Amino acid sequence: MDYTLTVGLGTRSYPIHIGSGILSRLGVCLQECLQVKRYAIISDERVAGLYGAQVLRSLHAAGLAGEIFTFPAGEASKNLTTIAALASSLAQKGFDRGDAVLALGGGVSGDLAGFLAAMYMRGISFVQVPTTLLAQVDSSVGGKTGVDIPEGKNLIGAFYQPRLVLIDIEVLKTLPRNELLGGMGEVIKYGASLDADFFHYLAAQREQILALDASAMGYVVHHCCALKAKVVEQDEREGGLRRVLNFGHTIGHALEAASDYRLLHGFAVAIGMSAVTDLAVLCGYARAELKQEMTTLLSAYGLPTAVPPELDRKQITGFMQTDKKSVGGRLFFVLPTELGKVLVTDQVDQAALAQVLVSQ
Repeated sequence: MDYTLTVGLGTRSYPIHIGSGILSRLGVCLQECLQVKRYAIISDERVAGLYGAQVLRSLHAAGLAGEIFTFPAGEASKNLTTIAALASSLAQKGFDRGDAVLALGGGVSGDLAGFLAAMYMRGISFVQVPTTLLAQVDSSVGGKTGVDIPEGKNLIGAFYQPRLVLIDIEVLKTLPRNELLGGMGEVIKYGASLDADFFHYLAAQREQILALDASAMGYVVHHCCALKAKVVEQDEREGGLRRVLNFGHTIGHALEAASDYRLLHGFAVAIGMSAVTDLAVLCGYARAELKQEMTTLLSAYGLPTAVPPELDRKQITGFMQTDKKSVGGRLFFVLPTELGKVLVTDQVDQAALAQVLVSQ
């Protein structure tokens, strides 16, 4: 079953097309949505090898031109050096404001391509074609782009909305198992923070979801995108409501940085959700049973719930203090109060936070 929904942002609104086997229709969708004839396809070397030729065939069949620009796979490439190299390559090939950037891949490709599009010639059109579950349900929607610096994750970036998001769930079959499970960390985030019924659906349909059943996965991806679109429409630039989407991320991003990005994002978010649930209980915002519900579902999907013992707790705390969600020196946490509901607060007892990091 195919789905189409719209992120409603006035003149910058854009469609999200979701289906199984729809990558071949990319060229036709681009023709319908954009007045662009030439695309710079930004992809890591692995994904380009898997899907680059298919994307080019789809573009060519629709009378469009495309050229692939690659970078080494992994979070280590998400930096200003890669942006500079890609921008130089586009300039050397004569790409201009009438052309567009197309992100093909996971969250790293989307962040790099989106930031490149926002900066190149002060902004050119941008399309998202996410190939990982994490990117399909989260990072491809909403216009957050950015790169890492030594002081923290995504500290350099821009809000820059795509013109189109095309999601083919069939490509998930080529994902390494850990990448699929990592994506489920973001999926569970939506249920835990915004929709208790969806949380229970994920528990009930675990076998079908992990088997990549097309009907179940189509529903999962569509529901996550719909939940995120609703939040983004109300708070595009994270002035208030959009912060709820950071559930598990304040600690999660710090864990990624402390692990030198060896810890997968979705795994770090899972640990972060478990940790802030502990924190919510200790601070009196949630009942103790909530932690059991949270860790049971995370564990059922093979996700970790404890901070790796080899990570330095002081270093984790240091990375949290430089987190981009910090405002005026105050660090905000998204804490669960019950399934499907969270609150954003800077009123967190520091002793409780230290206890959570030690006990995890």
